[in-house]
Amino acid sequence: MIHDIMPGTEQQLNKEQTTAYVGIDPTADSLHVGHLVSVMMMKHFQLAGHKPIFVIGGATGMIGDPSGKSLERNLLDEETIRHNMAGIQAQLERVIDFHSPAPNAAIMVNNYDWMKAFTFLDFIREIGKHITVNYMMAKDSVKKRLAADSAQGLSFTEFTYQLVQGYDFLYLRRHHNCLLQMGGSDQWGNITTGGELIRRKDGGEAYGLTWPLMTKGDGTKFGKTEAGNVWLDPRRTSPYAFYQFWLNSRDDDAERYIKTFTVLPPAEIEALVIEHGKAPHLRQLQKTLAREVTRLIHGEEAYQAALEASRILFGNATPEALRQLDEPTFLALFEGVPRYTLSREELRAGIPIVEMLTGKTAILSSKGEARRALQANGISVNKEKVNDGELLIDERHLIDDKYILIQSGKKNHHLVIVGQ
Repeated sequence: MIHDIMPGTEQQLNKEQTTAYVGIDPTADSLHVGHLVSVMMMKHFQLAGHKPIFVIGGATGMIGDPSGKSLERNLLDEETIRHNMAGIQAQLERVIDFHSPAPNAAIMVNNYDWMKAFTFLDFIREIGKHITVNYMMAKDSVKKRLAADSAQGLSFTEFTYQLVQGYDFLYLRRHHNCLLQMGGSDQWGNITTGGELIRRKDGGEAYGLTWPLMTKGDGTKFGKTEAGNVWLDPRRTSPYAFYQFWLNSRDDDAERYIKTFTVLPPAEIEALVIEHGKAPHLRQLQKTLAREVTRLIHGEEAYQAALEASRILFGNATPEALRQLDEPTFLALFEGVPRYTLSREELRAGIPIVEMLTGKTAILSSKGEARRALQANGISVNKEKVNDGELLIDERHLIDDKYILIQSGKKNHHLVIVGQ
């Protein structure tokens, strides 16, 4: 999990309880799995007896960070940042101890609170004069941005980002005895600027540590699916879809992920990797990874629900199990399957099963094909086999008062959605 580390950092961590911080961008009211590396780093850090500080970038979120970005990001207003901050802390509290009386309980702060009263003249006098333009221009994040798109360029607002982040480190060191800043490898330039500012202003010690940026083995961006980001908020990404994201990892990715996103002991992970190598088709590595991360973020109950949902999709589930799914999980389970819409009035009168398969939907191409499928026991409604070719589909078949699941063969699912 370590990419770069400043000299003396390891010795400091071995010497005494140390306070460290990571920054979190408040661009949404939920974290996504891309944030999980920093969260897990802080969890390991806290488990080892050290004190985490999460810095919400209320001020820096109003500016935009050029590190690893090709375009200047959208700027946020204070009300949005406060709302997002509350959502982020609620999620962090599932993983990190914020409220115990332990001396290393985590805290969350917002850099807008100490930046809002800082006038421009005060800032350039107190901070700007200590860091040269030559030093700032030498940062890889700045050089890459300038070289990549000379037309787009780099605004002065973004150029000053490393000074604002550097002041965060200085402020936290003065007020919270924070000696270590951590972040992704793209943050190395900003982290070293903060350390340099501390040395020039206060002459004190400061340390930095970065982790590798997480990528997928196939070159695609980690944490992204066709549907977009994989969020920690169950309203944005259902626990079932979250579980499936990890379960669908490639073997080489799963081996890296389980070392990064769980707190399983290294010996247990190594034994699991060896076991997986003997029978990769059993996907034991992926199953353990998905179990551990889903439990960590969503809890045991959500993990068990995700397991049950998987059994419904791939096993011989009962109609009762299908009806017990909550609506977000139900929709996530059958995301991407063909969908058809009916009016409630049509359904109220009752629709013959053959007409439902061919006229009201395009599940099967003809009535003859529909009758043959029914005779061959190849049609299920809400996971229940249909043996009666004269069956009427009506409101009794509704799941959550609006859905009917029709299955043709073993794998072909179709969702009928009934309007009000």
